Formats: sequence, structure tokens, C-alpha cells
Amino acid sequence: MNRALVLDFGGVVTRTLFETHAATEAALGLPAGTLTWRGPFDPTGDRLWRDMLADRISERDYWMTRTREVGRLLGESWDSMETLVTRARGADPASVIRPQAIAAVKAAKAAGCALAILSNELDLFYGAALRARVPILGEFDCIVDATYTGVLKPDARAYALCLEQLDLPASACVFVDDQLRNVEGALRAGMQALHFDVLHPGQSYRQALQCLGVPLPASLQPSPRMAGYSDSAE
Repeated sequence: MNRALVLDFGGVVTRTLFETHAATEAALGLPAGTLTWRGPFDPTGDRLWRDMLADRISERDYWMTRTREVGRLLGESWDSMETLVTRARGADPASVIRPQAIAAVKAAKAAGCALAILSNELDLFYGAALRARVPILGEFDCIVDATYTGVLKPDARAYALCLEQLDLPASACVFVDDQLRNVEGALRAGMQALHFDVLHPGQSYRQALQCLGVPLPASLQPSPRMAGYSDSAE
């Protein structure tokens, strides 16, 4: 294997919590429409998200604030991001995996590419037990998680740790992340890197496979553009 697809996890492999507010509200017994923060889907209406994008707070700070807010809605004190995810998605975590991610991972593996996850908080946010409950994670050759390494993207050492496990040069790897700062970090590390568009996941995965020279599977072939069409629902 002389090429690799390296993916962030939350938002890239999974649908974001912003996309699953209705399911979260149902799981927690909250009235529909209670959760109004929408992050990249409505940055104008989410001041805290804008603070994160401007580096006034970290991504972890953003999610800890949201975790505590949701806990308070239930009259509880939540001090772990894992609590939010397991309470919102614990019944069926595999259901929030993007179908485009499954298709892209399988296509890359069939083409002989190595596969890696490079995450800032996979187990911190989703819980270590998630790995056994999400079959697609078993396809990856390595998972580099800052929950354990303590090295957060876009620190150059995070990418170096992943490259070391893959035993590949940076130029042979295509890295995909939904946070621009992490994409910029990968570019500085010498990797090919793409900013994942959560509004158009199919398009982002097509670009990643094309960078690797991997044939597109049928499910990721571009659809005819119609008025109002968005591949976010692919």
C-alpha cells in the first residue's frame, strides 16, 4: 500500500450533532425545536461557533459548553462530552455514520489504499465502547486519537504520529477534516488535504477519492444537478 486516506471522525465519518437535533431531542425527551445551535449550518445564529472559528475558544470548549447546556435542560450536571453523545446516540451509534463515508472507505480499501483515522477526541467524545459497535471502524489500519496521545491537530506532531503508524510519506496521504485549521496543519505537514463540506458530503468524498486516483463507486457518482439539489441528503 503506497497511498492512504486519512479521515477525521466526528463530522466526516459521522453526521454532526447539528444534523441530528431531532433525533437528539427525541432520545432525551425534549420538545422538538429545543436545540437551536446549528454551527456550520447557521454560523450567523451560533455565536459560540463563530468564537470557535475565530480561535477565541477551542473546539473542545465549544462542545463542553453545549454538553453542559443540554444537561441543564434535563436538570442534570454533565461534565463529559461523552455523556452528550452516548445519551443522544447511544442506542444505535452506527446509524449516524455517513453512507458516503462507508462507500468511500470501501472503495479506497478495494483500490489498495491504507486507511487511518486522525481524531482530536474520538474516544473522549464518543466513548471507547463505540469502536466495537461501529463496524466501519474495523476497516481502518490505524486510529490515532488525541484522547490518548494528548497531541491535538493542527499540531504538526499529530500528523507525524499518524504518518509513523502508516509508514508512508506525507505526500502519499490524502487527509480530510471539517475544520479548516486542521486542513491547513496537514498541508504544512506535507500531506494532500481537503476541507470537508458538511453541507455536501458526497462531493467531499468524491474529491478525496479522485485525489487518490480511486474509481468512484456507483453510490458516489455525481447526480444530475436539479434546482435546489444538495448532495447533503445523498
